[in-house]
Amino acid sequence: MNKLTLIVFLLLFLSACLSKIPDMSLLTLYKDDIHQGSVLERFKINQLKLGMSKIQVQDLIGSPSIIDPFHNNQWDYINHSTLHKKDDIHYRLILKFNDDVLIHINTTGIGSLSQLTNKEKEAKNKRIGDEKMVNTKTP
Repeated sequence: MNKLTLIVFLLLFLSACLSKIPDMSLLTLYKDDIHQGSVLERFKINQLKLGMSKIQVQDLIGSPSIIDPFHNNQWDYINHSTLHKKDDIHYRLILKFNDDVLIHINTTGIGSLSQLTNKEKEAKNKRIGDEKMVNTKTP
């Protein structure tokens, strides 16, 4: 009986304290980030080039989420991420191959990925400049 009285007293005391502190809650639920599918970075996607082999693509951005048995030459990278206290990320990257050579890159679905950082932009511009130098030197 003493335990029951103590519990009732504590509940009444705590409820009286809560009315004076409206923004304080006793319980806050933890919500973890949920990543489903292929987690890609815009920097890695920008490094894809037509003419790459399937092995090179897989080394760069990983295995695809879906390889459709009816469309063997198409790889789909799909992601649905629910982030706690941030915007959700949903994207689809479609790559098409012909005889194990990348022939088409569809990036229209990657708008929800975060933008490149300044360091990544510098690295991208350097890579593009280096590619232009190589292309102008070869006849």
